[in-house]
Amino acid sequence: MAHESTYKPSTGIERWLDSRLPVPRLMHDQFMVFPAPRNLNYWWTFGAILTFMLGVQIVTGIVLAMHYQPTTDGAFESVERIMRDVNWGWLLRYAHAVGASMFFLAAFVHTFRGLYYGSYKAPREILWMLGVLILFLMIATAFMGYSLVWGQMSFWAVTVITNLFSSLDSVIPGLGTTLVQWIWGGFSVGEPTLNRLFALHYLFPFVIAGVVILHIWALHIPGSNNPTGVDVKSPSDTLPFHPYYTIKDGFAVVMFCILFGILLFYAPNWLGHTDNYIPANPLQTPPHIVPEWYFLPFYAILRAIPDKLFGVIGLIGGIVVLFFIPWLDTSRIRSVSYRPIFKWFFWLFVICCLALGYLGSQAPEGWYLFFGRVCTIYYFAFFLIIMPVVGLIERPKRLPGSITESVLAKHGGAA
Repeated sequence: MAHESTYKPSTGIERWLDSRLPVPRLMHDQFMVFPAPRNLNYWWTFGAILTFMLGVQIVTGIVLAMHYQPTTDGAFESVERIMRDVNWGWLLRYAHAVGASMFFLAAFVHTFRGLYYGSYKAPREILWMLGVLILFLMIATAFMGYSLVWGQMSFWAVTVITNLFSSLDSVIPGLGTTLVQWIWGGFSVGEPTLNRLFALHYLFPFVIAGVVILHIWALHIPGSNNPTGVDVKSPSDTLPFHPYYTIKDGFAVVMFCILFGILLFYAPNWLGHTDNYIPANPLQTPPHIVPEWYFLPFYAILRAIPDKLFGVIGLIGGIVVLFFIPWLDTSRIRSVSYRPIFKWFFWLFVICCLALGYLGSQAPEGWYLFFGRVCTIYYFAFFLIIMPVVGLIERPKRLPGSITESVLAKHGGAA
């Protein structure tokens, strides 16, 4: 949302810097006086929470890398040494591991908020696509980080997931096997694999940080969406970002940190798997391979499809389809609050995603497999059928005339 700069340098140093590298002006205009819709609720604070958690992951990850040894003989032992011998190592390791879960929790909430309020619609398509790219990079980074523990579950998760590329053999004979061996750096998961995963895991968070900057840039061009989905029409529809939303975001970050702290200090292993405290053994496969909870919905989609190649396509397609949502949704109304029919399908979709998460943690047999397939069908039908069709036939509720009108109506007409 373009607005005229109000920054006025007050000292000689500020004037000198402003004429050469106007960083203070940029921070003032984009994060202090930037006009934001006056009706943003707490669902909009998860952007700040995600930025904070990215910082936590980068800082703890850098320090952990100073003590980690990316070798098949030393990886597991170095993690245990961090826990026992490094000063505050247990806190760093648990903060990084639990922080990954909290990072994904905030990312999923942020994504569902965007879906509910139509934050992917014009003119915010690039903003949405950059957000999906961040989610994809997060998944890749978390998978590589999970492998570095080199416990039983980590080792076999790497073996299973990387071996999925062999499904390309059914398209071009030998292509998949060659690709898998190239990823492994040999004929099985070993030290070259671990070194490559470690190098990429260290690199990707900085790539994510770069895309986050683009994401924020893309947000500040059209400005934030809001719960009504109505565009800003006058200055009365907005508030300066500081102090109104800096205080709100700060309070939300503190509340989120309390939840983070509870898990970190009282249940750091609650979201993990006990088999990862057993050193990796290529000769003994765990009876039930279960990835981290934030991978489970996509893992359930993979297992729900009986064909290996189509299972991989379903797994990747579950994320790729998100890129096309701005064009799949045919409704002219952004907020689901004003779409009575689509609202039911949306909440059913949320239940479907939660169910996929649960089903991904269970053995792929019997009713678990059946419901996994039902939920997989609905997952893709929601984007490819329901979004386009309902947007054409639905009669939405009347939108408020402006953001200010919706705020005053909510508060009984009081200013």
